[in-house]
Amino acid sequence: MTLSDLLIRNARILLPEGEFTQGDVLIQQGKISEIASTIEAEAAEIDATNLTLLPGVIDPQVHFREPGLEYKEDLFTASCACARGGVTSFLEMPNTRPLTTTQATLDDKLQRAAQKCLVNYGFFIGATAENSPDLLEANPTCGIKVFMGSMHGALLVSTEAELEPIFAKGTRLIAVHAEDRARIEERRSQFSGQTNPAVHSQIQDNQAALNATQLALKLSKKYQRRLHILHLSTAEEAELLRVDKPSWVTAEVTPQHLLLNVAAYETIGTLAQMNPPLRTERDNEVLWQALLDGVIDFIATDHAPHTLEEKGKDYPNTPSGMPGVETSLPLMLTQAMQGQCTVVQVSNWMSAAVAKAYKIPNKGLIKPGYDADLILVDLENYRPVLREELQTKCGWSPFEGWSLTGWPQYTIVGGQVAWEKGRLHSEVRGKALSFEA
Repeated sequence: MTLSDLLIRNARILLPEGEFTQGDVLIQQGKISEIASTIEAEAAEIDATNLTLLPGVIDPQVHFREPGLEYKEDLFTASCACARGGVTSFLEMPNTRPLTTTQATLDDKLQRAAQKCLVNYGFFIGATAENSPDLLEANPTCGIKVFMGSMHGALLVSTEAELEPIFAKGTRLIAVHAEDRARIEERRSQFSGQTNPAVHSQIQDNQAALNATQLALKLSKKYQRRLHILHLSTAEEAELLRVDKPSWVTAEVTPQHLLLNVAAYETIGTLAQMNPPLRTERDNEVLWQALLDGVIDFIATDHAPHTLEEKGKDYPNTPSGMPGVETSLPLMLTQAMQGQCTVVQVSNWMSAAVAKAYKIPNKGLIKPGYDADLILVDLENYRPVLREELQTKCGWSPFEGWSLTGWPQYTIVGGQVAWEKGRLHSEVRGKALSFEA
């Protein structure tokens, strides 16, 4: 018997075909080895009575702030938050200090993650207007991140002339933050002097998002280049993709853009400020329908923590972004229990579809031979989001006080229990994700 042998007993198991079955799952050497109604084996046991076994969440867009901004978050605290939220793998963005734009800076992140992360990890490489050879050659990476707006410095690639060479060379997936920088600058001058954070959604309006998504789509079609549109936020973008979405294009949405809207500024103020901004109730409805219909492919959090001190300043001196890895799964499972969608759909949007889009082998399903990245969730009880229970270093959530179900009772990473009924096993370490060409 090895340390990684684990037997999950009497769980409600989500099978790859989308059916549930009651039974046992045996994990050996970090892999799922058997699924059956009853299994007898020499292994440590977890009693999963009244719990539902789902594949671990793969969060395909996070900002974990290390290196350079560790006072907001670091790879250890962020991965603790992941473990609590049922996120067993993440893909992290390049806007750290230094920027992740070279093989050397990518290697540095991988080394840091190997030492600190309780869960599995992958990293984007950032595009600059220089379009360096690393953009094509750096490995392992899940893709190229392009900031078309909401960015300063080298990572801002906002014009068609700067973008075209990135789309023209190579085959690697390009993930875009789609906002029109020129329009935002123009509108910022129109609204200068205003301190109500709600004006943020007017400055970075729906048209700014649509303009950039249209440009990215145009270049993707010209070169038949694999494109992923990050954190889709507007009804207009969803309607565009409904009629014009090539087979090589995918899109994601955040729980924030599904469940929050401009009304949140009145209750939580600058904690509601993010990029792209929160929109209207109609945008919520159209995005939900696009997700249900498969126009939007999966869910990401865009976990982007800032300190309460930073968020407590007056707009526009407040940073945009909010944490999300701890609450995304319970938020979505609560929606499922309320009839907005199904548990099977949530699991697909947060696990299987992400693994498929980023070509991450052996992840996202409960299947013999697959990695034992699993979560046992409680769908029978509700608990509020409490600030004092959060693992993220920033220590707050825009969903504070919301009563949610589906909180993970166990988070298992490569056969190791990283989260167990309110307790972290902080010695657990995840592994670097691989991406098939």
